[in-house]
Amino acid sequence: MRVHEVDGSPSPAGRPDEERNRPIRPLLTDSFEVWLKEIGESRAWSGCAFRLFGIDGSELARAGDLTEEVETVLRECVSRAMRSGGSAEADSMPDGRYVAAYSVEEPERYGICAVLGFVMPTAAGANACRLLAEAGSLHFRSRVAAAAERRLLHRIMKFQREADRVWKRKDLLHDAVRRLHDQIDVPSLLRETISIIETLFTGAELELHLSQDYAAVDRRVKPLVFKQGVDEICARSFLESRPITAYGEDGSVEVAVPFSGKQAVYGVLDLKLKAGEWNEAELPAFVMLAEEAGSAFEHAKLYEQSNLLIAELQLINDMTKRLNQSLRPKEIFEFITREFLNVFKAEFCCVLQYDREEHRFIVMSSNIPAMVDESFPADYGFCGIVMQTKEPLIISDYRDSGNVESKLMEVTGARSLIASPIFVGGEVGGVILVAHRSANFFSYDNYKLLQVIASHVGLAIANATLHAAVRRMAITDNLTGLYARHYLNEQIQKRQRQDPGGSLILVDIDFFKRVNDTYGHQIGDQILVQVSNVIKSCIRETDIAARWGGEELAVYLPMARVEQALRVADRIRQRVEAETEPDVTVSCGVSEWTQDDEKISPETLFYRADMALYAAKNRGRNTVIAG
Repeated sequence: MRVHEVDGSPSPAGRPDEERNRPIRPLLTDSFEVWLKEIGESRAWSGCAFRLFGIDGSELARAGDLTEEVETVLRECVSRAMRSGGSAEADSMPDGRYVAAYSVEEPERYGICAVLGFVMPTAAGANACRLLAEAGSLHFRSRVAAAAERRLLHRIMKFQREADRVWKRKDLLHDAVRRLHDQIDVPSLLRETISIIETLFTGAELELHLSQDYAAVDRRVKPLVFKQGVDEICARSFLESRPITAYGEDGSVEVAVPFSGKQAVYGVLDLKLKAGEWNEAELPAFVMLAEEAGSAFEHAKLYEQSNLLIAELQLINDMTKRLNQSLRPKEIFEFITREFLNVFKAEFCCVLQYDREEHRFIVMSSNIPAMVDESFPADYGFCGIVMQTKEPLIISDYRDSGNVESKLMEVTGARSLIASPIFVGGEVGGVILVAHRSANFFSYDNYKLLQVIASHVGLAIANATLHAAVRRMAITDNLTGLYARHYLNEQIQKRQRQDPGGSLILVDIDFFKRVNDTYGHQIGDQILVQVSNVIKSCIRETDIAARWGGEELAVYLPMARVEQALRVADRIRQRVEAETEPDVTVSCGVSEWTQDDEKISPETLFYRADMALYAAKNRGRNTVIAG
């Protein structure tokens, strides 16, 4: 298909008379035929010959044969009649014939449009021939006038039809513009645009090429491609921001018009028509419609973006509130996993925390069973890229991402991914990974939103971590690392409400005052730390060890009977005696509670353990007694 661009200059013309003859020639020849039929009914015209000449001297029509000599005389008369604008007759009459020529005026232009030549026998005399020729010329002029009147009427009717069509088209365009600007969402607007153009250009093949992906709206909405040999006319129209018309060898036409608003060109409307279906006069209307549709598209996009921004701000506000309501990091990780799956309509989510001591990413929460409790080196996969660049990333298709290894993508078969760092204290403290099995699933807006929310997640994690540290300090003894006494009391109260029983061990370092007096308080503190470490290594994760006060330590064993507690206490006693430096020993008092006890309280439990400890001291220390 070749591109045709008309500059509007007139085509080269021939002689003015030739140009003038062209539109009126059919009228003259048709009138001549009608005139011949009408005069043929009269015997007065028997033996006559006629010639009709245009104003350029060319012969338009003839009737009857003439000798060359008579033809020459007739043409001379025609020339004189043309110059005078009236009539002319021959001075001599060869072959005994009368020769004359009469000019014919064009009714619409009030000028000579032809000359009618007569060659008549003179049997009736020259005057009779002259009168008959004048009558014939008037008769012919009346036929020309009647034909001109019919042509004028035809033109008027044609003009009226064209005017009606133009007004109808204007009404359609006015209604189309109103309908376009009534649409406030982009998909509806695009469908309405296609419907309107198909109504105005029936039978045309329409495609709307957009710089953004809206292919899901309609099969005729396609992405704009900048590739040699593919939709080149559309690409040119988009880049040059002007209409381009291309004509095919078979007469088909392709018209590409920019789909633009005030701020930018958003795409191209591409119309393909068969031969004879396109009228250049319709181009301005098509351009105007494309401009109005582009303007409406721009407004709909702004409205859509405003709603999206409002929704995002509301989402960020809601998530921030809910994040700040939780002061436990684990709860925060689980919450954002659920929320991100919902917000981004994703299939998979994984939240990882960076362990600075181990230099590894640890999976804190995920809806992928194979990823739970996993850990990865700091330079592994997409987490490593985010760690190195400290920037979010978006992967449209994992299959095209090169040699980046990702267990998440491999296990799930996901192809799309968005990832963002979680900044804690200005450094990367974790990474959020959100994935879907479809390629090109996430938009740039999703990418930006994840980045914004991740910053709030980082603040929430920092707050939760700080709160956990403060709480840990509040419930932990700074010297020994064991829990504080009030925390132990709280946990025993809680356990006594929900468990069937439990045991308590009170541990007292024998002759601790002597250690302080002999070695000093610094060594005494070291002894406390050594004994505490022994206790921590001898108990279960569910057991609670605390500093009871001074050199007294306590261990609560949930769901443990006194026999089990005695074994634990004796193990502690033996290891303290064997592992401390300088050597010390401990005495232990053990007590038990069950649901059958008359009185159940932490005070009662501590009292019995304290009495048992007192008894152990009286028996010479370095012993374990149950109370």
